[in-house]
Amino acid sequence: MVWDRQTKMEYEWKPDQQGLQQILQLLKESQSPDTTIQRTVQQKLEQLNQYPDFNNYLIFVLTKLKSEDEPTRSLSGLILKNNVKAHFQNFPNGVTDFIKSECLNNIGDASPLIRATVGILITTIASKGELQNWPDLLPKLCSLLDSEDYNTCEGAFGALQKICEDSAEILDSDVLDRPLNIMIPKFLQFFKHSSPKIRSHAVACVNQFIISRTQALMLHIDSFIENLFALAGDEEPEVRKNVCRALVMLLEVRMDRLLPHMHNIVEYMLQRTQDQDENVALEACEFWLTLAEQPICKDVLVRHLPKLIPVLVNGMKYSDLDIILLKGDVEEDETIPDSEQDIRPRFHRSRTVAQQHDEDGIEEEDDDDDEIDDDDTISDWNLRKCSAAALDVLANVYRDELLPHILPLLKELLFHHEWVVKESGILVLGAIAEGCMQGMIPYLPELIPHLIQCLSDKKALVRSITCWTLSRYAHWVVSQPPDTYLKPLMTELLKRILDSNKRVQEAACSAFATLEEEACTELVPYLAYILDTLVFAFSKYQHKNLLILYDAIGTLADSVGHHLNKPEYIQMLMPPLIQKWNMLKDEDKDLFPLLECLSSVATALQSGFLPYCEPVYQRCVNLVQKTLAQAMLNNAQPDQYEAPDKDFMIVALDLLSGLAEGLGGNIEQLVARSNILTLMYQCMQDKMPEVRQSSFALLGDLTKACFQHVKPCIADFMPILGTNLNPEFISVCNNATWAIGEISIQMGIEMQPYIPMVLHQLVEIINRPNTPKTLLENTAITIGRLGYVCPQEVAPMLQQFIRPWCTSLRNIRDNEEKDSAFRGICTMISVNPSGVIQDFIFFCDAVASWINPKDDLRDMFCKILHGFKNQVGDENWRRFSDQFPLPLKERLAAFYGV
Repeated sequence: MVWDRQTKMEYEWKPDQQGLQQILQLLKESQSPDTTIQRTVQQKLEQLNQYPDFNNYLIFVLTKLKSEDEPTRSLSGLILKNNVKAHFQNFPNGVTDFIKSECLNNIGDASPLIRATVGILITTIASKGELQNWPDLLPKLCSLLDSEDYNTCEGAFGALQKICEDSAEILDSDVLDRPLNIMIPKFLQFFKHSSPKIRSHAVACVNQFIISRTQALMLHIDSFIENLFALAGDEEPEVRKNVCRALVMLLEVRMDRLLPHMHNIVEYMLQRTQDQDENVALEACEFWLTLAEQPICKDVLVRHLPKLIPVLVNGMKYSDLDIILLKGDVEEDETIPDSEQDIRPRFHRSRTVAQQHDEDGIEEEDDDDDEIDDDDTISDWNLRKCSAAALDVLANVYRDELLPHILPLLKELLFHHEWVVKESGILVLGAIAEGCMQGMIPYLPELIPHLIQCLSDKKALVRSITCWTLSRYAHWVVSQPPDTYLKPLMTELLKRILDSNKRVQEAACSAFATLEEEACTELVPYLAYILDTLVFAFSKYQHKNLLILYDAIGTLADSVGHHLNKPEYIQMLMPPLIQKWNMLKDEDKDLFPLLECLSSVATALQSGFLPYCEPVYQRCVNLVQKTLAQAMLNNAQPDQYEAPDKDFMIVALDLLSGLAEGLGGNIEQLVARSNILTLMYQCMQDKMPEVRQSSFALLGDLTKACFQHVKPCIADFMPILGTNLNPEFISVCNNATWAIGEISIQMGIEMQPYIPMVLHQLVEIINRPNTPKTLLENTAITIGRLGYVCPQEVAPMLQQFIRPWCTSLRNIRDNEEKDSAFRGICTMISVNPSGVIQDFIFFCDAVASWINPKDDLRDMFCKILHGFKNQVGDENWRRFSDQFPLPLKERLAAFYGV
């Protein structure tokens, strides 16, 4: 067949019959289920792209060849869309013009499928920066809206909706001379159109401009809201859904305009949350979630709670469809392998170095483990989850004031004979756990045993939700005498870890990990029993749950620490872990959770990990080396080598940190025989922040474990550490700061030449508003340590950091790091006493935060306090110390005699 390479483009382009047949043949073949055929088709299509008028054939089939079936015509348009995406800049002008005019002439095709395909093609061309080069597109589409012909109006609106979705930003910029000033009032006219499909397009178009507070919409905001209210009772679900979506967004953006109508809006949303159409109900349910985040929520909703709470609770039941999709009637599925798409991608959280606090170990880190996440195979977000999330947030707003509305319902649900109802009650109980915990305490002695019983319910979906709800009350369970609830709960949860249903296994494993975090060393007496279960689960679990099991084992190691280091425990735990370790290839993403787990285990076992450390260490170093090599190839020749997945390197660096922390000086031999320091030098300069973050954590751990190997590299490392003291990257900055502190302790006076590289940045960070607590603490410790080894260099700046220094270290536990930091501050005060005068009360408060300092540190404190008192005289000291809060006064008198 002859393709004419130099097509002279007349406007009336005619296809060559033979060429047309060949393309139709390809379009037919590409609908074949056979993948080999599909691959050949792909190659042929790629070859045809070399001919300038190939795309004319495609648009011709889409818009002119009415004799062909619709799927084939639509497919031709979609292939053209892909070509536009990939090669549009290479289309000859004539071809581009032909495609554009054909699109506009056929936007009203009688077939909805063809109209939609033309619309997709138009928006793809528009988003390739062509809105500027296609000036008549928007005016033309807007004028077609007024067409008498329904198809033309609907097609034009469909295309406009896609353009509004894809190009909202440019539509609202000066580039195009602000077309929205005309478009938005035009769209508003169509809210009252007789066709539901067109009303729905009109609302959807305007909705694209709410969140960005587009000026053109803000000018017409009242008429927009009025028109929305007029559509409130629309018979078309798609319209109701778009109305709900608009109101939810307006809550965030124009609360002022909704407030006068709030009572009616709430009433309306209550109805819509019970809409027959689940998509409408879900959009409406988002309203409660969004409203709960607004400060006015408490006052606005309080009178509606008696109606709202039952509606949300009702939405938390599984629908019949959910139960079918969840295979709710399949009780035993543990032998069925997982399909790969069930397994979510896991993200590794790189290591961050943090301080221990005094307040009973409750971290303020937001844990995302206990989100309402119980039925992850249904489309991820549904009415049940949204209702539960809304109840959770409202419980946090109203606290115990919510209970009078919930408790009567709970009594009915929790003991209901229908399992679906009972299950929803258990979910309700879990959802309110965080917000209503105080008010729930009187009921827990009765409820917890009931829930522990529900763990052996005959329905798997009841057992799995019960695991989750119990984990939400784990903190209270652990606060009671262990035999009362902890022991029975643990016994039953361990049975559920070995359940014959995979969803229950997963829920039990996650719940057990939460329990481990809460109970910590309370679990030590039961370790043999716990390990027995977890190790048995290894032989039983399918792929997906294995990944969660690793997490439960890692959390156990974090929770009980060195208590795990007993020969009989090591004998149980290590063989299955090492067996998995040997089975997995270097490219397998399952290495991530396993490496994280081993990192926790190595840190806990300490010397107990020695027999396993060599192969583990070697493999980690290899993973780092491989990833770096691949990254270099990809940098040099991106078209030939694909970029590596750097997570492999990050997880490996973190496990090396775990080994260094656990083995301490025992790692020295391994470091000596490897090139890890050279690799770290590259990692510390990686573009990806997480890689730098993990390499600085490892640098700090190796500095503690075997400084003799790190020392020769310090001159190379310090400038890199200095440039990474950038609080834009919190975790990188945090770990770099911590590493500098560890290095200074080892270097002593030899740290002197490096102080100018880091001191100014550290002082700047400690004085920054809104700096996270962990970073402030580590910065204070490092400044203190630098002052400890080089007081002459650091003390002159004392006045610039003493106040934030004292406030950030008063809450951390007594430990080695705090000790060296306070020695540093005392040494600096003796070099530059005037630097502390103005903020002396803060220093007093920080000193009083020590429970039991070492004797020589206590003497240093004594000396400074008495020195200050003697200098100002008794009268002034009395006036000064009268400002102290009473506990501080008493403490300083008792401990230091001032």
